Amino acid sequence: MTESKIREEICRLGRSLFERGLTPGSSGNISAKLDDGGYMVTPTNASLGFLDPARLSRLDARGRLLSGDAPTKEVPLHTALYQTRPARAVVHLHSTHSVALSMLPEIDPRAALPPMTAYYLMKCGATALVPYYRPGDPAVADAIKGLAGKYSSVLLANHGPVVSGDTLEAAVFAIEELEETAKLYLLLRGLNPRYLTPAQVADVSKTFGVVLPEHSPHTPPSS
Repeated sequence: MTESKIREEICRLGRSLFERGLTPGSSGNISAKLDDGGYMVTPTNASLGFLDPARLSRLDARGRLLSGDAPTKEVPLHTALYQTRPARAVVHLHSTHSVALSMLPEIDPRAALPPMTAYYLMKCGATALVPYYRPGDPAVADAIKGLAGKYSSVLLANHGPVVSGDTLEAAVFAIEELEETAKLYLLLRGLNPRYLTPAQVADVSKTFGVVLPEHSPHTPPSS
């Protein structure tokens, strides 16, 4: 995908997320890797619903601004995922149900959500929960790096979700699935819902090539 097309896609997908209420105000940010090792990222204090392709922040491989507006303060968060995952895009939102999930006391940091649906496993795998850091704190990069690249889906406590993907569209679809699954969890909390069994998780993982972290509670048992 050309740089021009990437700029257009960031704006198109950002507008879609904003218009559906998945990240309000000037919250949330999106980035995409470029062929030269640098990446395009949304500017600081910019609404995802009103992005200008020409004003997106163009960074080099070391995260230095080459052109466009000043980048989001969450650049360290994005950089940490690019350094530890074979990712081409990263999306971070302040979506309501995912933020609410990140604040619950019972959440397992190794798997913030149980295996509720096949599509959650297919799009997100398992979701890690990392401790709270103030927005823009470079220490969040160390927390992400501490996951050793095992998670493409991460919840920042009291903050929001961040997801990496092979493409911009894949990252957006995955973070949408995470938000919907968080919503399901909150709706069913305390009702003793039926989750996927270990055998069903193993079947989905085998059929769709889902790789779950070895220490995730719903990792399929070795055959």
